[in-house]
Amino acid sequence: MQESSYQARYWHLAADGRMQCDLCPRDCRLHEGQRGACFVRARHGDQMILATYGRSSGFCIDPIEKKPLNHFHPGSSVLSFGTAGCNLACKFCQNWDISKSRNMDRLMDQASPEVIAAAALTHQCKSVAFTYNDPVIFAEYAIDVADACHAHGVQTVAVTAGYIHAPARRDFFSRIDAANVDLKAFSDDFYFKLTGSHLQPVLDTLVYLKHETRVWFEITTLLIPGHNDSDEEISAMCRWIRQQLGAEVPLHFSAFHPDHKMVDVPATPAATLVRARRIALLAGLHFVYTGNVHNIEGDTTFCPNCAAPLIVRDWYLIKQYRLDGRGRCPDCDSAIAGRFTAQAGHFGRQRIPIAILGQS
Repeated sequence: MQESSYQARYWHLAADGRMQCDLCPRDCRLHEGQRGACFVRARHGDQMILATYGRSSGFCIDPIEKKPLNHFHPGSSVLSFGTAGCNLACKFCQNWDISKSRNMDRLMDQASPEVIAAAALTHQCKSVAFTYNDPVIFAEYAIDVADACHAHGVQTVAVTAGYIHAPARRDFFSRIDAANVDLKAFSDDFYFKLTGSHLQPVLDTLVYLKHETRVWFEITTLLIPGHNDSDEEISAMCRWIRQQLGAEVPLHFSAFHPDHKMVDVPATPAATLVRARRIALLAGLHFVYTGNVHNIEGDTTFCPNCAAPLIVRDWYLIKQYRLDGRGRCPDCDSAIAGRFTAQAGHFGRQRIPIAILGQS
């Protein structure tokens, strides 16, 4: 079977004869030959096709902290890949050349789930990450890759906006060990105007992950000057996280740079990230990080009980690791939320593109 003819799940025929995609809250309704807003799910007769099954925009070995995940096997390496397309329409997308690609064949390497799992083993990667574009839109491929990885003891990571309907969400996250969820703002007006989506489904996904799964997850918010960086919005978001998800969910604030359809907006000053981190800590969150800027304090994991530095990072390089084998602070014996081992990995700042070819 060719990848372009892979029969997708999560759809039904509507009363008017159109095919409705049930994967995400966009609820695209398709006539024959039409593609959804993600551009990779299409109607062919009475079937929905996932055009990117088995096809990737490239493979790279990254530090796990780049996802970013600071509490999931720190210092380990992760085999990262994505496909093309996206179910959001973010005007500030910083991977738009992949997520908005309409030229599948130019982008695609081919690899079966078994080949990807084998490559992770060969390159001694502790996990495989579905990233670069949102894995929600290639859920069937990601699920099959995850099953192949788990069969070989390799864990899986999803970097996602969390914009997905409940039935597909259950299937997808049942195969995921860790996730970083983009909480792009705490305003539905922002979501609607700048991403073409809505806030509530993302909040629903976060609550689901916390209360109905064992997935380790962290949150990232890209702060865009003048759009989602006010003290009031950051405070409201942090209060919601503490109340609905708990103080121990790590939160990453990252810096925007002008790109895609928002090249007229200035880059985020480092001071904005420092301010946001201070607001989050005052709101009671225990683990708050700054991204895309050089800030060792904002990269460091501190004990929430005694304030001792436990994992000191310089960008993605771990300079000090003091957690014991139980993931506890050696000074006060407080448990630190996450997935830790007695020693950190030593992958460091490397980023290694690799080629994965063929079907197993």
